[in-house]
Amino acid sequence: MRTWFITGGTPGGFGLVYAEAALKQGDQVAVTARRPSELREWAEPYGGRVLVLQLDVTDAQQVRAAVKAAEERFGGIDVLVNNAGRGWFGSVEGAPDETIRRTFDLNLFAVVEVIRAVLPGMRARGDGWIVNMSSVAGLVGAQGFGYYSAAKFALEGLSETLRQEVEPFGVRVLVVEPGAFRTKAFAGFQDEPVNETVDAYVPMVEGVKAAFVAHDGKQEGDPERGVQAVISAMNAPVPPQRIVLGNSGYDVVVAMHEKALAELRANEELSRGADF
Repeated sequence: MRTWFITGGTPGGFGLVYAEAALKQGDQVAVTARRPSELREWAEPYGGRVLVLQLDVTDAQQVRAAVKAAEERFGGIDVLVNNAGRGWFGSVEGAPDETIRRTFDLNLFAVVEVIRAVLPGMRARGDGWIVNMSSVAGLVGAQGFGYYSAAKFALEGLSETLRQEVEPFGVRVLVVEPGAFRTKAFAGFQDEPVNETVDAYVPMVEGVKAAFVAHDGKQEGDPERGVQAVISAMNAPVPPQRIVLGNSGYDVVVAMHEKALAELRANEELSRGADF
């Protein structure tokens, strides 16, 4: 029996899908949410195999307290799923400073805090999984979501280095890059104001918002199948370092890599000519 620690357990998101998949295979789960009361009814049937914890992942003290509570209850954390996160729209030039900072606070710095809180226990036991929920936007820039993309790009780089550093201790790192999935991620955009500070970008940002609102409930990705793909990847004889989820996301990422490789080779002479 493994113990999972899952952030971002808000109903309608990937977090509870991970939790239910873990519970289905006989594991136990600590799920965090800003409003744990929303999970009370969901958790009841599972009894002592579920621990619901209140957590704002941007609060470092709360992070360490939640991790400690999970470790004391279950004896340790075997799988960490860094799922909490979201994006706010705006141009690179005109997004308000507050939007930029909270984007990085939630999608990058909070992840760092959780990882640093969980790793000592994993290292001590010589085993563990860290699953970082990135995004296709962490590989391919998304217009109108430049800072979300930047935070996810940073998470990708962090995960690459983290993997090298923790491998000697038996800890593995998997980066998950979903495309558009039918969660409640798009639902909040309907009432989200366009706080763009540069008028020239307002039409673009409004168009991005309208596209996300129109696509809500029509996303192609199935969260349950996505989570099963992640678990299958973790259980593979040779687990991958990253996995893209969804047809459209897969096609976009493959096209990006093919274009980048072609461009790299086309400029090989310039690149190699920069040495002494």
